[in-house]
Amino acid sequence: MPADQGPEFHRIRRLPPYVFAEVNRLKAEARARGEDIVDLGMGNPDSGAPAHVVAKLTEAVQDPRTHRYSVSKGIPGLRRAVSSYYARRFDVALDPDREICVTLGSKEGLANLASAITSPGDVILVPNPSYPIHQFGFVIAGAAVRSIPHEPGEEMLRALDRAVIHSVPKPTALIVNFPSNPTALTTTLDFYRELVAFARKHEVFIISDLAYAEIYFGDTPPPSVLAVPGAKDVTVEFTSMSKTYSMAGWRIGFAAGNPRLIAALSRVKSYLDYGAFAPIQIASVAALNGPQDCVGQMRALYRERREVLVKGLAAAGWTVPAPEASMFAWAPIPERFRALGSLGFSKLLLEKAQVAVSPGVGFGEHGDGHVRIALVENTQRIRQACRAIRTFLQGSNAPELPDPEAPTPGVEDAA
Repeated sequence: MPADQGPEFHRIRRLPPYVFAEVNRLKAEARARGEDIVDLGMGNPDSGAPAHVVAKLTEAVQDPRTHRYSVSKGIPGLRRAVSSYYARRFDVALDPDREICVTLGSKEGLANLASAITSPGDVILVPNPSYPIHQFGFVIAGAAVRSIPHEPGEEMLRALDRAVIHSVPKPTALIVNFPSNPTALTTTLDFYRELVAFARKHEVFIISDLAYAEIYFGDTPPPSVLAVPGAKDVTVEFTSMSKTYSMAGWRIGFAAGNPRLIAALSRVKSYLDYGAFAPIQIASVAALNGPQDCVGQMRALYRERREVLVKGLAAAGWTVPAPEASMFAWAPIPERFRALGSLGFSKLLLEKAQVAVSPGVGFGEHGDGHVRIALVENTQRIRQACRAIRTFLQGSNAPELPDPEAPTPGVEDAA
């Protein structure tokens, strides 16, 4: 038997084809043909890290001592900086030694925590749609995932009650993500209080993804679930440098909260890595402890892009709700194109308008009526994208649509 053939490995069999890879392939082919693609697909910040953070990285990397192995759970100065951030931003006290672990981005942290706390067959409650690692980090670890509604409110709470009654075994953990990727929904501290009460009553862990805490457009900053009294008894929360400081490629994130969960994550990581490159951690300290006007500038940048996108699409005849937070718009597929499904519609936008977006089905089956649009191009490019979409939607090149009763194109591709 050839070396590259044979039965698929068990964990690989549990992973569906990566839906975004199809759009990425078509995008690469279009660019190879010389087409100018406006890429609003991946949430990849384009503005670069703040100058004082880059300067600190440059300074630190000159010291050869920083080139040695680092500390798996993060250097003490960075863990203290995260503790200070939580204290001033959320009024939450965290022990840097027992309640904080530095991760290689929140995605790695979530996946390794799943590995640390999951036994085969454990039931994990995950909103649908949600960011893929929320589900598949646990799938890779051998868990069974039960979908719950993605909107914070009574429907989600009722679904959690049903899950406790009807799941065998009883759920181990609940994933929450507000501000949400992909839906951009936010929630309140009052809702978190209800979640914490549920989790404490039923001995279910809460795993919160707060990566978009600083990208918000209203007057009230998004809260942390850890601000609820007693939350640390059942909760661990992940944050990241990626979006707040445009440091996505630097791969620095944090887990904070319940000491037992932090200890489990830290122990697994001690076998897998030696921590992020020390100069990156030192620069992250400068970001968290230094001047924060750069965060306000980042927020203003995304607010401006949001306004340009929403107004431009409205002029094209496509009504998209203005997101309250995050760097994404969660856009319902125009009714005329709904039968295509999100993957089919994403392919069509790429072909006809030279605009790349993320198909909603990549975030779960209940996302298939939407596409996610990332605010990662400058306003000039976003206006260009809106004009092209307007030409497509209103012009003669809009295609004849398939029979609505026929199977939805794109769904089988994403299965």
